[in-house]
Amino acid sequence: AVTKQLCEEEEPNKEKGIRSSKNREQCPSCGEELRGSRLQEAPVSLPSPFTNGHKSSCCLLIAPAHDNHTRDFSGTSDLHTGISNTKGVVYNYTQNGVQREQRGWERCISIPLVRPDMFHLLAQWDQYLERFSEGPMWDPVWQRFDEDDHNCFSFCLQFLNTVLTAEGCSSLSKEDFTRCFILPRMKRVSKYTTLVQHIEKQQFYMVDRPQEAEPSS
Repeated sequence: AVTKQLCEEEEPNKEKGIRSSKNREQCPSCGEELRGSRLQEAPVSLPSPFTNGHKSSCCLLIAPAHDNHTRDFSGTSDLHTGISNTKGVVYNYTQNGVQREQRGWERCISIPLVRPDMFHLLAQWDQYLERFSEGPMWDPVWQRFDEDDHNCFSFCLQFLNTVLTAEGCSSLSKEDFTRCFILPRMKRVSKYTTLVQHIEKQQFYMVDRPQEAEPSS
């Protein structure tokens, strides 16, 4: 976990945000003791953007591709997508057809697709997913996997649009879904991993903390 603390000593009236892998008693920059007298100055743990996909039901999952040997989420690494059912089994499309995996997605990005109060959809989700996965377009005998036009993301997006159509909703284009759902989470992951890598190398990371605007008189 990444811990965030504040230091006000380095420059008068200017706070520094300190990100570290542990709570520190002293500021690594100015050496002053870190004492938070206010609640907002207390150490805060920044949550990881990664989840266990097998414990995330009815979600779109993004994980490093199987041939991504470093298993990271760097901007140049290949990623793989899948859909989880209500029991945490991950359906994902590969060159060998649709796989149903109960392990291997323990560290991934999870995007919920069903609200907890949508009981009618939750009750049918597994049936929808299984029936869709058995379609001929995902059978390698009938249609081959293509990295650009017929891939794991195609499987996920087409399944989601099948469900939306069944629910009387409009379909999503690849561009809209990527912009609204994928990119915001990938940006968060990129910031988090960059921060963690810096902390692992330097032991801490400091940034200027935005000052609160003074109330107008």
